[in-house]
Amino acid sequence: MYDLKELHEECGVFGIANHKDAAQICYYGLHSLQHRGQEAAGILVSNQHKLTVHKGEGLVTEVFNASQIQALSGDMAIGHVRYSTAGGGGIANVQPFLFRTMQGDLGICHNGNIVNANLLKYELEIQGSIFSSSSDTEVIGHLIKRQNGRMIERVCQALQRLDGAFALLIMLEDRLYAVRDKYGLRPLSIGQLPNGSYVFASETCALDIVGAKFLRDIEPGEIVRVKDGKLLSMLYTDEPIQDKICAMEYIYFSRPDSDLDGINVHTTRKLAGKQLYQESHVDADIVIGVPDSSISAAIGYSEAAGIPYEMGLIKNKYVGRTFIQPTQELRSQGVRMKLSAVSSIVNNKRVIMIDDSIVRGTTSKRIVKLLKDAGAKEVHVRIASPAIKYPCFYGVDTSTQSELISHKMDVHELCQYIGADSLYFISEEGIKKSIHFKKEHTCDLCMACFNGHYVTSLYENEVERD
Repeated sequence: MYDLKELHEECGVFGIANHKDAAQICYYGLHSLQHRGQEAAGILVSNQHKLTVHKGEGLVTEVFNASQIQALSGDMAIGHVRYSTAGGGGIANVQPFLFRTMQGDLGICHNGNIVNANLLKYELEIQGSIFSSSSDTEVIGHLIKRQNGRMIERVCQALQRLDGAFALLIMLEDRLYAVRDKYGLRPLSIGQLPNGSYVFASETCALDIVGAKFLRDIEPGEIVRVKDGKLLSMLYTDEPIQDKICAMEYIYFSRPDSDLDGINVHTTRKLAGKQLYQESHVDADIVIGVPDSSISAAIGYSEAAGIPYEMGLIKNKYVGRTFIQPTQELRSQGVRMKLSAVSSIVNNKRVIMIDDSIVRGTTSKRIVKLLKDAGAKEVHVRIASPAIKYPCFYGVDTSTQSELISHKMDVHELCQYIGADSLYFISEEGIKKSIHFKKEHTCDLCMACFNGHYVTSLYENEVERD
């Protein structure tokens, strides 16, 4: 209801092996990944004999207290923060998932979305599986259980059946597996603490928070195992490997202090702002960014244009989920709960407003009105991503094309709808220029939400085509 931004990533994962305070370190890691999901959190620990889990709905600080962390004794842990997408919300879908079997316990947490999950679920139900949630993560546990051979063979056989985006952490009593999908759509990094413990995280900012040294990114199609303090790696698939990390990880989802595939997020956003100026400059008095993920791009635009950057919008960082339902009048102006325009800065000014994306258009419309009500003479909107015209099936909550305003309106119509004086989206080429891959092998971007060129088959999902 009061979400300032209109896009949500599904979740973030964190894991640690061989540390006596595994749960506490996992807690801090999840706290640094809170921006990736605010609806639920959970931690699963192993004490070499059994797995124990604590999870619940809410922020990390709401789900856990000191006594609960203390009760999660063990030297290995995986954790998860969640924003529900296709799988739906509710306590049944909160991760990590814990599977208790006669052969031992198994825990899984997952960032992304399995696009063939429903087909696999149908097949598994015919074979006798019963599911207690609507999450595609539960499908992975059933698949692993139905394979044969050593555990690594069973996990790899199950992974080969999956299609879509996933960064997975899988934990048994005595080992931890970290996996990245063969397309590299979702990020996953490896770090190491001074005592030698290995750490895994969706973003490198979580490694920094717990004092871990970044070692490397897990490669697309790679599975890493930690057992008895030793790290082993292999590819789980013989199929062609792609490196198509989601462009929105750089544009919006990730924290600016994170590095993805060797590239700093803040740097790419700042370069995108400069590219925006090159593609569409306009005379104005000040440049402002919509907090927080658009600040870097706004700084870049300001530097390239030679126009002062100002804090024209202030975010109230203490507004979270609300338990007191407002009146309809207050609800309709909910953006004011999280954003305030600084009248003394924007009054009688020609303003360039930089934002990272427009999804449904309602928030952009409210922010433009907010600025004009504060006295802005002109508001020129510049977006540091191409227009989002197609739904994402890889873990982002844009599952239908009808909810995407850029599918229904061209730029001129959308400009009029949001009440701006001008509107421009950065080009796809512009985004590519702003992200300079440093790896020896060729990296690319998944930009399906901009151009409809999906990395995977969509199976039973349908997308309208013009």
